[in-house]
Amino acid sequence: MFVLPSPIMEIDFFKDKKITLLMKREDLIHPFVSGNKYRKLKYNLHHISDLHIKNTVTKGGTFSNHIHAAAAAGKVYNFNTFGIIRGEKISNKTLDFAEAQGMKLFFVSRQEYRKIDESNFRDFLPTFDEGVFFIPEGGTNIFAIKGVAEMVEEIREQMPILPDYICCACGTGGTISGIIEGAKGEMNIVGFSALNGNFMQKEVEEKLQFFSTKKYQNWQIQEDYHFGAYAKVTEELLDFVRFFKGKYQILLDPIYTSKMMFGIFDLIQKGFFKENSKILAIHTGGLQGWNGIDTTFLENFDTQP
Repeated sequence: MFVLPSPIMEIDFFKDKKITLLMKREDLIHPFVSGNKYRKLKYNLHHISDLHIKNTVTKGGTFSNHIHAAAAAGKVYNFNTFGIIRGEKISNKTLDFAEAQGMKLFFVSRQEYRKIDESNFRDFLPTFDEGVFFIPEGGTNIFAIKGVAEMVEEIREQMPILPDYICCACGTGGTISGIIEGAKGEMNIVGFSALNGNFMQKEVEEKLQFFSTKKYQNWQIQEDYHFGAYAKVTEELLDFVRFFKGKYQILLDPIYTSKMMFGIFDLIQKGFFKENSKILAIHTGGLQGWNGIDTTFLENFDTQP
């Protein structure tokens, strides 16, 4: 059912820079519960199972990868899922899929949504007769960090000679926090923020302080490759996705991995990475994110893997 370990493949060798670029294909783990969402959900699901909990609640936007994956996981593992959705009630491919998997959706205003957390989520849902477990937006909690850190152990087994750099996209900061924790001070960890603003560094620092007992210095955040805002794409970015798929036969998602790969290519050309280094980029999945992107202005654009 799940393809593990996810394969590592070489993308390119940049001869003029003497740099090898590889990709860990987390997008291939599962058709619906893939990428960092699988890693983040894994130990949450173990916890739910251990406590014999049948209901789980989470929250997200109308095109949320996390909502999509959590709903699919509920179907696979046979527990009830409830999604608190930001904004007015709508129907789209992401939410229709979630409902088809059995998730019950509840729409709240953006103002209310920002207030919802583990302490008050019951106020927005029907009364539960049985136990219920809350998974935060994006899936980031202590169980998620453990799951992502486990991916780094997987990399150690697959690559006896470790990469010099591990690169990943950042949204809530949970994935890179898990990678930092799993790397244990080895390798250089480079995160590419998908959001406009200089707050991602602080977000990751706060998560590491909460989830980790050690303070690592081997990581940084690149903040220049968000293409204007979260979930915003440009013709330049979509052209890059089309180029990448045409050359390497790999589809990148429009929100996270595409921006990271664009950034990696740009930084290679700018000499950011040391010569003779090996870069491992993490494809964190999220391909269903194309459901929320209008690509009609690009002729014959194909969003199928």
